[in-house]
Amino acid sequence: MSAATPRRGKNAFRFLSLLLALWLPGVAAAGGVVKLATIDGSINPASADYLIRAIEESEAEKADALLIELDTPGGLVSSTKDIIQAMLNAEVPVIVYVAPRGAWASSAGTFITVAANIAAMAPGTSIGAAHPVGIGGGGGGGPKGLPGEEPAEGAAPQRDFSAEKAENLLAAYMETIAAKRNRNVEWVVDAVRDSVAIGETEALELGVIDLIANDRRTLFEKSEGMKVELGSGQEVTLHLVGARVESVEMSMVQAVFNFLADPNVAVVLFLAGLLGIYIEANNPGLLVPGAAGALCLILAAIAFQILPFSWVGLLLVMLGIGLFVAELFVASFGLLFALGVACLLLGGSMVFDRPDLSDLGVSFWSVLVPAVVGMAAFAGVIIIAVGRSLRMPGQAGVDDLLGAVGVASGAIDRDGRIFIRGEYWNVDSEAPVPDRGRVEVVAVEGLRLRVRPLASS
Repeated sequence: MSAATPRRGKNAFRFLSLLLALWLPGVAAAGGVVKLATIDGSINPASADYLIRAIEESEAEKADALLIELDTPGGLVSSTKDIIQAMLNAEVPVIVYVAPRGAWASSAGTFITVAANIAAMAPGTSIGAAHPVGIGGGGGGGPKGLPGEEPAEGAAPQRDFSAEKAENLLAAYMETIAAKRNRNVEWVVDAVRDSVAIGETEALELGVIDLIANDRRTLFEKSEGMKVELGSGQEVTLHLVGARVESVEMSMVQAVFNFLADPNVAVVLFLAGLLGIYIEANNPGLLVPGAAGALCLILAAIAFQILPFSWVGLLLVMLGIGLFVAELFVASFGLLFALGVACLLLGGSMVFDRPDLSDLGVSFWSVLVPAVVGMAAFAGVIIIAVGRSLRMPGQAGVDDLLGAVGVASGAIDRDGRIFIRGEYWNVDSEAPVPDRGRVEVVAVEGLRLRVRPLASS
């Protein structure tokens, strides 16, 4: 067979493919590609960088669409804004699918879902609760005071301008996105202002999403023929039935940063780091606790660079550790220790309390309380052990040798050597001592011991 035969066959294949693309768009789409990005966790700089890269990769490879499978409790406002900006300007259709069953698109996830060209949800999922965490808490809209404190009768209500600013900004932003995607503007504003949340059926009825799908295949079938507008204003028709799904994986750096960007992980790493340094300081030379603590603190520092944190909360946590140390040297009958535990709990709950920048927080009962209780229990054991050792009489030096019992190393007439406490000493004996006889130290005279034989020898 000549070399021209395979070339002619290849050219014929290209010619047929071109005909299919021109005359049978539905069949041609069967060989299309849908890129898949999966978010299962918070919205943070790492996940934002991952989704933006997925959009760019989909555009570069001219994919038919980008499918984002979403399950998130929320995240950083800045990262959410970066993602939405990339989605609105994307030159590839972006489909957000809240899945699997039991998933939710809470807070920042609501923004991302509404911003998609096609918004879909699996059965048993929910969306909403986009009100910034912490806004309107405490004293509500009344005068500032203790949390839950009722305003004095006749007192003028005091507005929380910072809370109002963040709420109004997010509500306006959400309204703009919903209007751009022809979704229910009134509901998405309510999701920000009143923290309303709904299931997939109600979301479809209210026009918050476009469709409900049990799986990807159903999603592609229901979206077949839908028209969407790209970032450039160009309108394209979706033909995704039979398309091949290709996953876009997080890079190693993105995966590590995504793990560290969890406030629960950051707090546990910070507490573990302080505990390791605390153990090393009380037991110099162990090395392993100190090295592990230093590593945890480095990772926690990276997490604090990713997440917006409060210096007040961080200083309270460090104050709690300082009170643990003070308990070793001050007879407070446990008062300093109890205050240290309180500072750890209060500081840990405040360290990521930044509703203007994030709706993420530390899980108080499931993460913070067990971590602090475990740390306090360990620190308590060290405090008790160190306290007992400080109250014990001296166990080293000359006085410790008085009354100690040793064994003669060879027969002793008047002087000789004994083995005592892992050492050989020169001794003067009050009476002869046979080899291996037991003696008792009665005096220490410079570098020699004075001994007497025991009656049982």
